[in-house]
Amino acid sequence: MKVNIDMGSAARGVVAEMDLEELLATRLLVQGNSGSGKSHLLRRLLEQSAPWVQQCVIDPEGDFVTLAERFGHQVVDAARTEAELTRIAGRVRQHRVSVVLNLEGLDVEQQMRAAAAFLGGMFEAERDHWYPVLVVVDEAQLFAPAIGGEVSDEARKLSLGAMTNLMCRGRKRGLAGIIATQRLAKLAKNVAAEASNFLMGRTFLDIDMARAADLLGMDRRQAEMFRELTRGNFIALGPALSRRPLPITIGDVETSARSSSPKLMPLPEASEDARDLIFTPAPDEARLVVRKPPPAPIPTADLLAQLSRPRPAPDAPAEPVFAIIDEAERDAGIDTVLREILEDPDAAFRSDAVLYQDFLVRCRIRRVPGEPLSLSGFRRRLAVARAGVDESAGGETWATALSLSETLPEDLHGVFLMVARAATTKTPCPSDATLARAYGSHSPRRARRLLAYFEERGLLVVRTDFHGRRVLAFPDLGCETAPGHPEAPDQPQRDAAE
Repeated sequence: MKVNIDMGSAARGVVAEMDLEELLATRLLVQGNSGSGKSHLLRRLLEQSAPWVQQCVIDPEGDFVTLAERFGHQVVDAARTEAELTRIAGRVRQHRVSVVLNLEGLDVEQQMRAAAAFLGGMFEAERDHWYPVLVVVDEAQLFAPAIGGEVSDEARKLSLGAMTNLMCRGRKRGLAGIIATQRLAKLAKNVAAEASNFLMGRTFLDIDMARAADLLGMDRRQAEMFRELTRGNFIALGPALSRRPLPITIGDVETSARSSSPKLMPLPEASEDARDLIFTPAPDEARLVVRKPPPAPIPTADLLAQLSRPRPAPDAPAEPVFAIIDEAERDAGIDTVLREILEDPDAAFRSDAVLYQDFLVRCRIRRVPGEPLSLSGFRRRLAVARAGVDESAGGETWATALSLSETLPEDLHGVFLMVARAATTKTPCPSDATLARAYGSHSPRRARRLLAYFEERGLLVVRTDFHGRRVLAFPDLGCETAPGHPEAPDQPQRDAAE
């Protein structure tokens, strides 16, 4: 379907037409200094094409929101999260609604992030929703800068990536980019180079005139003509406009921007009480915070005298807010809970994490005061409880055994303290089954490997008497266990069976 839209007039009164279908395939770049009529050109293009194609306007100044009243565009306030803007953009493509993304009120970095999120949502829409859309980006040098500025690198990469996708890969997804910039030198080259149609307006800087002349295929000497263009006059070139550079004048528009060029107007008549008008606060104004004058400087001698004075006695400590916890009562409650856990024959074969959860529940039931033990503290107390000796009892020999156990991994504390207790009390050496239960295993072979590991660390010496019974000697403790048969059954399991 061929649709030509009226952009204004060309030389000799000829109508300047733009092939809308060709524009969708070849994109458009508009360049001109501030006041050259870029926004007027974009408004003319949007108004003429509104009945024929869906439109999306990235509006950094809020100038195009007036399209909503006349042409039904929906205004999307960009003061939202990036994820929300991405989802809205997907629904815009799905339902083919023309929108204006209003970025007014945001700082430059927030505008870049919001525009990147919205363009990304339109670009990533599902294939079934790839309907043709004119995507108009005003002040494109803000969203695709040639060099880094005061914004963060992350925001610049996001925005530049979204603009590159729009101009380089958007055609296959139905997105036709129309970008307008004040200066070509500030616009990223890979974004500007993807446009095949150009409308060049008034510009004065040599570097911008040279780039505009190159894009239009004009001689460098002809670039001077860009300085002579008046407001609303552009040089057009491209498959959707003209095969040769064509001067055109943009026609009138039906809507107007909320902001306009400044107009001269006479000053009001001078008032006799002008001074009172500007220095007297109005009744509805907030009260200004009056700054207090700075304190007078203190002489050096006074400062030295203050520093040489003795410090006052500290105040008596206030009464504690919470009741003081009796540590003895707390330890007794913890020991009671640990004994209850160890009375279960299957407790030895459960993981420490499971036992720790059971311990916390039992502590709440018994109302044990204070903060609960940490997992590492629980493992330590459980190992001592399995050994059957209080951590604070047993004299110097047992204190040495406790310090030696701290050099081992936490899961071996219980086994080591069990055999150390047998040595300090001169009781028979625990059997393989008993040691395996203390480790949480049913394998006697693993118990023998644990004793071999202790022997490699130099903590104990394993020997066998003439009757095949095992004796464990502890060089650092100066004691050893009584002979015990390694293949004897586990004592707690045998008692339970009886």
